[in-house]
Amino acid sequence: MTEHYFDATPTGPEGRRDVTARIWEHDYVFTTAAGVFARDGLDKATAVLLRTFDPPDHASTVLDLGCGWGPIACAVASEVPGCTVHAVDTNTRALELTRDNAARAGVADRVLATLPGDVPATVTFDEIWSNPPIRIGKEALHELLLGWLPRLSPDGVARLVVGKNLGADSLTRWLTDQGWPTERVTSAKGFRVLLVRRA
Repeated sequence: MTEHYFDATPTGPEGRRDVTARIWEHDYVFTTAAGVFARDGLDKATAVLLRTFDPPDHASTVLDLGCGWGPIACAVASEVPGCTVHAVDTNTRALELTRDNAARAGVADRVLATLPGDVPATVTFDEIWSNPPIRIGKEALHELLLGWLPRLSPDGVARLVVGKNLGADSLTRWLTDQGWPTERVTSAKGFRVLLVRRA
């Protein structure tokens, strides 16, 4: 049976491998594996997101929502020394890889890779960064976003990247209708980069 990156506990062979990625003018080596999203390296959507925005230098707490093997979490923690990044995913193998990659990057003390339910309810975020798991379905995606966006700090923002052909424009309208004003910052390589604010 084919495993999906949103399977909670992949059971197939890991087949770990190292990949390289250049993020914000720094080169990283990450370990990936089978059964996680983008096992072959930094995916195009996340690369577009990271190229669109500078590191969140003002942020003290960031959420990497759907962290995969941790490229966003590790890069943010590396670039912003005063920042703690909560890297959440439902895939336990992805969380293990994120912890290993954070250790390799020297930021294991500030990248907290956990299941979504293990983030303390009192934690709020200055920023949310995400290449959200569109393929879990519209209803599940809406529930996911409406569960995390209220945890933004009063001046917090969410930075999302969504494929144009996967409903980016309708998601923009839906978020705005739900009281989360959303603007398209740029379009590149078939993806929309969205900035979400509080009303």
